[in-house]
Amino acid sequence: MQKNDDTSPEPEAPLDEEVQEETVEEAASLSSKLVYEVIRREGEQELARTTRSLAYAGLSAGVLIGFSLVAEAILRSYLPDAPWRHLIENFGYSLGFALVILGRMQLFTENTITTVLPLMRKFTPNMFLQVARLWAIVLGTNVIGAFIAGAWLHYAPTLPDQVMPSIYEISHHAVDMGALESFVRAIPAGLLVAAIVWMMPQVEPAPLAVIVLFTWLIAAGDFAHVIVGSVEMTVVILDGALAPLTAITQFWLPVLFGNIVGGTAIFTLMAWGQVRDDLNR
Repeated sequence: MQKNDDTSPEPEAPLDEEVQEETVEEAASLSSKLVYEVIRREGEQELARTTRSLAYAGLSAGVLIGFSLVAEAILRSYLPDAPWRHLIENFGYSLGFALVILGRMQLFTENTITTVLPLMRKFTPNMFLQVARLWAIVLGTNVIGAFIAGAWLHYAPTLPDQVMPSIYEISHHAVDMGALESFVRAIPAGLLVAAIVWMMPQVEPAPLAVIVLFTWLIAAGDFAHVIVGSVEMTVVILDGALAPLTAITQFWLPVLFGNIVGGTAIFTLMAWGQVRDDLNR
């Protein structure tokens, strides 16, 4: 008698419903609402940090952002004087931002979106004071750090002699604008830095490419960033080519307000607008 040989595969057991849901959520890109929630919670954590912690993180960021100027100057010094040099040398500008952002330090232009989202969700006098406190600490220590970096570049024999002329060329070019032009050129820089912050939760496994691309665009587009600009401004002031009061009124303040407009008034409001209705459901 012939045995009945049934070799057909047994049907697979259905995935557990919870496991299946987790798999779908991990595979799907983050929605705008989830991105907002990640950044909002990060902003609340930053607002809860102590003054000392914020001051150290802000001071470190101000010093390290000086490497944007250093790297760009090194590339300019050693690349041939060709029409394409401008595009390549501006990749050096990304170095300081990579050090600061990946090192989780406090950069003022990041906070124009990170800490403002919690404020927009909960607009109270107490929350406003918390944001104002963080902005004041981070901006102040960023500028002190940038001054230290600029003074070090000017006074200390840190770089080869052939690089120093590029340091001065780049710095003079950065601050050689009127107040209105400085303000206008600062808006895209603030917007692009805020865009980096908004995109970070979605590119967390490999954020370096986004940081490099967006900050390269700031340099290649000749836009103005208040903290990198503070390093460049310090170099020019110490070189005796610009009076401190003129530097502050014609360059630093317009760039500061331009970055805030780009990062907060434009990008943050656009980001808030696309999630506001979802949050109210």
